[in-house]
Amino acid sequence: MATQEDGQDGNLDRLTSNLERVEALSKRLVEALSSRNPPAPELNAPGNDVFMKAATSYWQSMLENPGKIYEQQLEYWGKSVRHFVEAQQQLAIGKVSENGENVSDPLAGDKRFSNPLWETHPFFHYVKTQYALNMQAIEQAVEDAQDLDDKDRQRLRYFSRQITDMLSPTNFLGTNPDALERAVATDGESLVKGLENLVADLEANNGEMVVRLCDEKAFELGENVAVTPGKVVYRNHMLELIQYTPSTEKVHKTPVVMFPPWINKYYILDLKQQNSLIKWIVDQGYTLFVVSWVNPDASYADVGMDTYVEDGFLTAIREVKAITGEKQVNAVGYCIAGTTLHLTLALMAKRGDKSVKSATFFTSLTDFGVQGEFTPFLQDDFVDGIEREVAEQGVMRSFILGRTMSFLRSNDLIFKPAIRSYMMGEAPPAFDLLYWNGDGANLPGRMTTEYLRGLCQQNRFVNDGFKLCGETVHISDVTLPIMAITCETDHIAPWKDCYRGFLQTGSTDKTFVVSESGHIAGIVNPPSKKKYGYYTNSDLPDTPDAWLAGAVDHEGSWWPQWEAWLHKRSGTKTAARTPGGPEHPPLADAPGTYVRQKSRV
Repeated sequence: MATQEDGQDGNLDRLTSNLERVEALSKRLVEALSSRNPPAPELNAPGNDVFMKAATSYWQSMLENPGKIYEQQLEYWGKSVRHFVEAQQQLAIGKVSENGENVSDPLAGDKRFSNPLWETHPFFHYVKTQYALNMQAIEQAVEDAQDLDDKDRQRLRYFSRQITDMLSPTNFLGTNPDALERAVATDGESLVKGLENLVADLEANNGEMVVRLCDEKAFELGENVAVTPGKVVYRNHMLELIQYTPSTEKVHKTPVVMFPPWINKYYILDLKQQNSLIKWIVDQGYTLFVVSWVNPDASYADVGMDTYVEDGFLTAIREVKAITGEKQVNAVGYCIAGTTLHLTLALMAKRGDKSVKSATFFTSLTDFGVQGEFTPFLQDDFVDGIEREVAEQGVMRSFILGRTMSFLRSNDLIFKPAIRSYMMGEAPPAFDLLYWNGDGANLPGRMTTEYLRGLCQQNRFVNDGFKLCGETVHISDVTLPIMAITCETDHIAPWKDCYRGFLQTGSTDKTFVVSESGHIAGIVNPPSKKKYGYYTNSDLPDTPDAWLAGAVDHEGSWWPQWEAWLHKRSGTKTAARTPGGPEHPPLADAPGTYVRQKSRV
C-alpha cells in the first residue's frame, strides 16, 4: 500500500527529472540565441521624437494648468492607496470582500482574466485591479496630452497600449493563476514543456522569438490544403501560373486570372474543399488561372514594382490569352495584388492594351491618404529602418512583416499564444488558417521601399501619379468595368478607405460590396456556411457613411452575387479546357513548387 511518503518521493523524483531537462534545454536556448540575425533596431521601437513630444506636451500642461495634473495624480494615488488598504483587509480574512469600493471593472469580459481566482483570491484580485488602475492612468495621460497632432497622438496611443498589454499580469508566471495551477498539477512538467516549446521556436527561427500558432506537422501542401486539381502551365523568375482542371463539361469562353498577394501564399483561397474559393469558381464553369508568386531571397533585392507588373501581371495575362486563344481575360486582385492590379490596368490604358475585360478587387487599397492602424509603422523612423533592413538583407524578411501585423492584435496573436505555449506547455492547435498565416513570404528590397514611399507615404497613385514602367499612371486612367469586395471589420484595408479610392477611378461601370467580417473571413466566406452576410448599394454617394446608410443588407455569402456579375462579362460557353497546351506543357501538379519555398529568418 502506497504511503504519503512514497507520494512525496515520487513528486521529488519528477521534480528532479524536470530540473535536469531544464538544464539541457537551457544550453539549447543559449545556442539558439547565438545564431540570431536581428532586424534593424529602428523596427523594434519608435524614434525618440514621439516620446519627447509627449513629454514636452505633459510638461507644458504642468506649467499651464498644474491643478489639473495634480488632480489626476491625486485621484490615481488615492485609488491606489484605498485599493491597497482593501487588499490588506481581504488578505487578512482570506477572501475578497463584497463591500469593497463599488467601481466599474474596465477588464470585465476580458478573456485574459477569466480564471475565477481573479475575483475570489485577494492576491490576484489586488494585482488585476491595480493593473486596471495603472492602465487607465496611462490612457488618460495620453488623451490629455496637448499640442499633439492627430498622427502623433495615434502613435502615442498605439505604443502606450503595447506597453500596457505587455505588462499585463497574465504575461508573468508569478501573477498568472492559470499557469501556476497547471504547474502545480503537473509537478512542473508544464513549465518544462513550455521551455521546450520556446527553444523549438527559437531554433526554427534562428534565435527570433516567433510564436508558433499551429501544429505545422498536421498539414501538407497538396495533401490536406491546396488540393484543388490543376497544373503549373507556365513558370518564370517571378511566378508559377496554375491552370485548374475543369469540373464542368462547358466553361465560359473568357478565362479568369487571379492575382493573390505575394506577402502570403496563394492557398488562403484553397485551404480545404469546403471553403475553397478556387474550387468554387471552377465548379461554376470558369477556366481559372491563379498566380503563385516566388518567395524571393536576397538575389531579388533590386526587383521593384515594375518587375511585378511586367514579369508578373502582364506576363500572366499574356500567357492566359495564349493558352486559351482568347483576346481578353477577367482579372482578380487580392490585397496588395489588387492595388498592383489597379496600377497595371492604368498602365495598360496608357499603352492602349485592352486585354482585360473586367477587374475585381478583394480588400484592395488605392488611396492611402488615411493610414489607419498602420500609422505607427508608416512614419519616417520606421520606414527608414525598413530601408536599412532591406539594404542589409536584400529583402524584407517575412517574420518582420508578420510580427508587425501581429502587434496590431498583440493580445490575440502574440501574448495569448505565448502564454499557452510557453507557460501552459500546450502544443499549438492543428488549424489550417493559422498554418497559412505562419507560412509567410519575403518581399524584395526595392519593391518594399517603392510601395512604402511612393504609395503608402506619398499616395502618388491618387495625387500626382505613380511612375511605373516608363509611364506616370493615375487611378483615373482605369475605365473598364470593376467590382470591389471589401470587408466590414477589415483592419488591414478598411472598407471606407477602399471606397474612397474606388470612387476616384475613371470607370462608369462599377460595383461596390461590403462583406461582413474581416480581411480573411470576409473573403473566404462560402455560400454553404451561411455565416456572414454582405451589403450592396447601386448608388455611389460621395462618402462611405452615406453609401452604407442607403445599402441593402443581404444574408449569406457575396460569392453568388459576384458570380452573377462575372457571368455577364464572360461570354458564351465552350468545351471545357484541359490545362496547358502544345506550347504550354504542364510543368508540375498544383500547387506547384514556388508555394513550397520557405522563408528563412
